[in-house]
Amino acid sequence: MWFPSQLIGQREGRHVMADFRLYVYQQEVVERALKHENIIIWLPTGGGKTRAAVYVAKKHLETTPNAKVVVLVNKVHLVDQHHTNEFEPYLDRKYRLLPVSGECDGKDFFGVVLKDSDLIICTAQILHNALINMEDSRHIELSDITLLIIDECHHTHKEYVYNQIMRIYVEKKLKRQGPLPQILGLTASPGTGGAKTLDKAVEHVMEICANLDSAIVSSKIYEPELKRKVPRPVKRFDIVENRKEDPFGDHLKWMMQQIHEFMVIPTEFRLRETGTQEYEADVVILEQLGVREGNRLLAQCALHLRQYNDALLINDTLRMMDAYRTLEDFYNTKFTTAIDGTDFFLVGLYQENQVKLKELASDSRFENPKMAKLQSILLEQFVPSEESRGILFCKTRQSTRCLHDWIHNNRDLKHAGIKADILTGAGNGINHMTQHEQKDTIRNFRKGTLNLLISTSVAEEGLDIPECNLVVRYGLLTNEIAQQQASGRARAKDSVYSVVAQAGGREERREHTNEYLEELTGKAIAKVQEMSVRDFRAKINQLQIDEVCRRRLEEMQKTQKKSRYCASNIQLLCRNCFTIVASGSDIALIDNTHYVNINRQFEQHYKAGGQVYLERSFEDWEPGRVISCNNGNCNKQWGFEMKYKKIGLLPNLAIKNFALQTPDERMTVKKWKDVPFTVEEFNFENYCTDKFPDLLD
Repeated sequence: MWFPSQLIGQREGRHVMADFRLYVYQQEVVERALKHENIIIWLPTGGGKTRAAVYVAKKHLETTPNAKVVVLVNKVHLVDQHHTNEFEPYLDRKYRLLPVSGECDGKDFFGVVLKDSDLIICTAQILHNALINMEDSRHIELSDITLLIIDECHHTHKEYVYNQIMRIYVEKKLKRQGPLPQILGLTASPGTGGAKTLDKAVEHVMEICANLDSAIVSSKIYEPELKRKVPRPVKRFDIVENRKEDPFGDHLKWMMQQIHEFMVIPTEFRLRETGTQEYEADVVILEQLGVREGNRLLAQCALHLRQYNDALLINDTLRMMDAYRTLEDFYNTKFTTAIDGTDFFLVGLYQENQVKLKELASDSRFENPKMAKLQSILLEQFVPSEESRGILFCKTRQSTRCLHDWIHNNRDLKHAGIKADILTGAGNGINHMTQHEQKDTIRNFRKGTLNLLISTSVAEEGLDIPECNLVVRYGLLTNEIAQQQASGRARAKDSVYSVVAQAGGREERREHTNEYLEELTGKAIAKVQEMSVRDFRAKINQLQIDEVCRRRLEEMQKTQKKSRYCASNIQLLCRNCFTIVASGSDIALIDNTHYVNINRQFEQHYKAGGQVYLERSFEDWEPGRVISCNNGNCNKQWGFEMKYKKIGLLPNLAIKNFALQTPDERMTVKKWKDVPFTVEEFNFENYCTDKFPDLLD
C-alpha cells in the first residue's frame, strides 16, 4: 500500500509533501533523516531507496537555509538517470538541478556550479577532485554542502572514491572543523565484507557505519508491506550434469602439459588444477617471476598458459568454438612478433594442433551441456504469445558477445520471440560500450524493442531497468551483494531467478554460500541496530580514530617506499623483450593522472600505430596514436601518445607494460602509485623551453 505523503502527514503528524507518493515503509526509513541525523537506508533492490532520498532532499531544501544538496553516484550513466527519472520530476519546478559528469564542462568549474545550483548529481570522482583541487573555480569545501546523498554506499570502504571523500569528512569531524553536511547513504546490502561469522560481520557493518558516520536503518513496523511490494522471485538451481567426454578440453590440457615440460617449472612451485581461477593466479605469479629473473622463457610460457586456461574456462561455460576462437585471436597477433626460440616453440605448438583443435571444437556430440540447459530455461520463460523480459548475467564482456552470437543464430530462440542485446560497462576500450550505446540499449529494453539483456555486473545495481520475470546467473562466481542485487531485478509477478550450475560445481557452492551470507548480513545489521545510541556512537568514534591512525601510518610507509630509490637509478624495461628503454627520471606526472616520458630520445624506442578514439573530450589534452616497442618484432603495446595543450606530444605509459630495474632487483608493479621512486610533476614551461629553445628569445 502507498499513500501520498500529504495524507501521511495528516494521519500521523509527519511531514507533508503534496503530489509525492511514498510507501509507508519508505516513510518509516526516512524519519530519522528528516531530523537531520546521518543515516544509511537499507532497502532491497526495487524498494525505492532513491525515491526516499528525493523526499529527504526536497524536505531539506524546503527547511534548510542556503541548502546545497549533492547526490553522489558510482557510475557515469547513473548521473543522467537519477536526474531525469528521479529528482527532476519532483524538484525541477522550484529548484536549480544540474547533472555533472565527465562528459560536461561543469566538472571543470565545480565550485562555480555548486554556488549557482540547489542540487547537483555527479560521480563521486568529480566531487573528490573538487575537494582536493585548490583552483578557485574548481575547489569546494565540504562545508559548502548541507546534504550529501551517497548512492550504493556499501562501496564506502578501502580505497574506493566514496571512502576517500568520507575520510576528508571524518578527519574534519574529529578535529571539530565544521560545519559538515548531513549524510544519507543508500544500499541494498552492506554485505559481510568476506566475514563468515556473526561477530566479524557485525565488525564489517560497523566499519561501513563508521566510514559514513551514520546509523543504519531499515523497515521494522511496515516490513510486511515492504515484502508485499518487493516480492522475492522463485529461486531455482538448474543443475547440469558433468560432461561425459570432453576431447577438446583434454587436448588443450595435453598442449599445456607440453608447455609445462618445455618451460622447466621451478621445483618449489606447484601449479594447481588447469581450467580453474587458481591456476590462472599461479601462472600470473610465474610470469612475474620470469620477468624479475630475466627469464623470458618462463615469462612467455606463463603468458601463453594463461590463454590456454582462459580457453578451458570458456569451454566450461560457453561453446567449444568460442574457446577455440579466443586462442585463434590470440595467436593471430603472435605469428609476426616472434623474437626467439621460445616464441617459435609456442607458436609452432599451436600451429601444429590448430586443425585438430578446430575439428574437435566443431563436433556437436561433445558440446557444452550448459548451453542446452540455458536454451530450455529461455524457451520456458519466453513464449511468443506472452510479454516477457529477462536479464542473463554472465562474467565477462567476451561472454556477453559469445552468448549474443549464440542466441542470434539459434532458430528456436528466435522463434520464441527473443530479441536480445548486450549491456556492459561503459569505457574507452575496444570492447567497451559507449554511454550512448548503453542508454539506447536500456531505452529499447524499456520500450520492449528488446526483451533480453545479456549483461555483465553493470546491470546488477543502480540502473533503472523495468521489472523482469526472468533473471539467469550463468557461469558466475560473485559475492552476496551482487547476488541480492541481481535477484532484485526479477520483480515481476511469479518471476524466476535461475542459477545455471554444474552438479556439485563452484557456482552451486558459491550460491549456497551467498544465501548464508545474505542471512548473516541481516543478523549483523540487527545486532548493530540493537546497540544503544551511546554505545554505538562511542564505537563509531573509536573506529574512526583507529582508521585515521592506521591510514597515517600507511601513508608514512608509502612515502618511505617512494623515497627508496632515486629516480635516475631506476631503469624501465619492455616487459616483453626486456630491452632497457627509459630511466625513472624521464617520467613526469601530469594532473596527478598521466605518467608521461619527457625525454625526447625516447622516441627512438617506440613506433606509433592506430589513432586512439575516446568518447569524451578533455580540457587540456586529447589522445594521439597507440605506441608499442620498436625492438625488432617485439611490438609490445606500451600506451598512447597524448597531445597536451595542443603543443606537446607526450608518450603516456602504462607501467604494467614495463619491468623496473632497481639497484637491488628487477620488479613489476600494476600501477604507478606502487613504483619505489618519486615521480616529479610535469613542468610545461620547462618542456616548451627544452623542445623549442628559440621560443622565448
